[in-house]
Parts: sequence; C-alpha cells; structure tokens
Amino acid sequence: MNIIVHANDIDKALRDLKRMVQKEGILKDLRNRRYYEKPSVKKKRKQLEAGRRRRKALRNRKPERD
Repeated sequence: MNIIVHANDIDKALRDLKRMVQKEGILKDLRNRRYYEKPSVKKKRKQLEAGRRRRKALRNRKPERD
C-alpha cells in the first residue's frame, strides 16, 4: 500500500490512507485477531456477516422487469 503526498498536503494523504485501510478491512481484521476466537464462534460470526451482506444487497437491488 502506497500513499503519495502531493504539495505537502498531509491531510489529504491521511484521508486517503484511512480510506484505503478501511476498504482493505485491515483494522477490522486486527480487532478480530486481538483475542482468540473459537472456530464455532468464528463460523457463527461469518454466517451472521454474510446474512447482513445478503440482506443489504437485496435492499439495494433494483426490481426486475417483466
């Protein structure tokens, strides 16, 4: 991951870095790895996350035309 600073604009570079870190999911991954998670709990969490993504995708999906 590279962030290029143009014209000493540190604020823009920092915003870009934060956006890239959030998009990659690095902070979320670090929080999840902070403590050991049992495989059964991990599986359950992943299923819940997938369900949330699925419901969100259905909400944002355009209606089908006949």
